[in-house]
Amino acid sequence: MNQLDALKALTTVVADTGDFHQLAQFQPQDATTNPSLILKAVQKADYAPLLTETVQKFRGKPLDEVMDRLLVRFGAEILSIIPGRVSTEVDARLSFDTDATVARAQRIIALYEAEGVHIDRVLIKIASTWEGIQAAKALEEQGIHTNLTLLFAQCQAIACGQAQVQLISPFVGRIYDWYKKQAGSNWDEAAMAGANDPGVKSVKAIFDYYKHFGITTEVMGASFRNIGQVTALAGCDLLTISPELLAQLAAADAPLQPALNAEASKALSLERVQYDEAGFRFALNEDAMATEKLAEGIRAFVADAIKLDKLLQSA
Repeated sequence: MNQLDALKALTTVVADTGDFHQLAQFQPQDATTNPSLILKAVQKADYAPLLTETVQKFRGKPLDEVMDRLLVRFGAEILSIIPGRVSTEVDARLSFDTDATVARAQRIIALYEAEGVHIDRVLIKIASTWEGIQAAKALEEQGIHTNLTLLFAQCQAIACGQAQVQLISPFVGRIYDWYKKQAGSNWDEAAMAGANDPGVKSVKAIFDYYKHFGITTEVMGASFRNIGQVTALAGCDLLTISPELLAQLAAADAPLQPALNAEASKALSLERVQYDEAGFRFALNEDAMATEKLAEGIRAFVADAIKLDKLLQSA
């Protein structure tokens, strides 16, 4: 058995891509997209016609609506291949506007429903700002399920649990990147690998907290730099993995053991925490890594959304 098949026995495997032609070979349960992945896809010859067709069909509509229609077009194509759910992201420019995020999510769901897609097959991706988490809370109360992304800190995860969101995507690779950069020449790659990887440790701490306190929000590790980070989180609820790393897992045959265990998490001695807005903002501010990476992630998604806007306008 290769490592990808072994991982599927322990964890729900999710493909992190807009390149839906790659999905069939890996047979993931779910798939996730974001503006950067869609931008990357539409610049390939295979996918350029989707952008052109969408623009031609909805020419004259507001640019943000055409953008959402393109995202839904990709999502619907992905759902024709996979059995589970697709995550589609709300424009990152709305990351600090609760009401606008809710309205945009409602429109995305309406567009999916118009394509015959059931609401339960879509997760709306939203940045894990305070405003984003409150938008997710409101959406979940309406039966619209959410995936809170750009999540780097325990306080973000706890606030998402309080909001009873469907799923969170704590990032591994970007946390690893930050600590590696901070350490500079003192970084010891071998010593900080596997269970000692700071990104892996962050996701494990969130997993343990959720399972210990019976929080039903799903934990989906994301943003991986190597398959060692993936295998160190075997047993997590879900893991979303790029096609490149899925291929590496499929080519590897080393034995794979579960690394996370919900029953073991329940036996830990942990303190329950509650956050109001002020407490959340203070806790996030105390975490330099999470503060910097959240801001950086939003800026990067916004930059790619603007590039996608320009492609739509010129098509």
